Formats: sequence, structure tokens, C-alpha cells
Amino acid sequence: MKLPKAVCPDCSDERELSDVLTAQANQNVIYQCAKCGYIVRNIQTSKG
Repeated sequence: MKLPKAVCPDCSDERELSDVLTAQANQNVIYQCAKCGYIVRNIQTSKG
């Protein structure tokens, strides 16, 4: 089974979602690129 990937909007690095997304208690998500350090905080989810 192929896992979904996320592409960094800053450096175009491609990683599996589990490697770059962190869930918060308030049901928002944080994206952090492991290559360049680009961060997006408080990404709204369908439940949050």
C-alpha cells in the first residue's frame, strides 16, 4: 500500500504525511518540512 505524501511549498521536498504532520489537541495540524524547516501552523481539519 502506498502512503500519501506531502510536498513542501517552499523547497518541493516530498515526504510521507506521518513524517511532516503533527496533530494538536485542538484538532489543528502543524506541517514542518524536515529538509528546509518551513512551518505552517493551525491547519484546519474537517473536524476542527
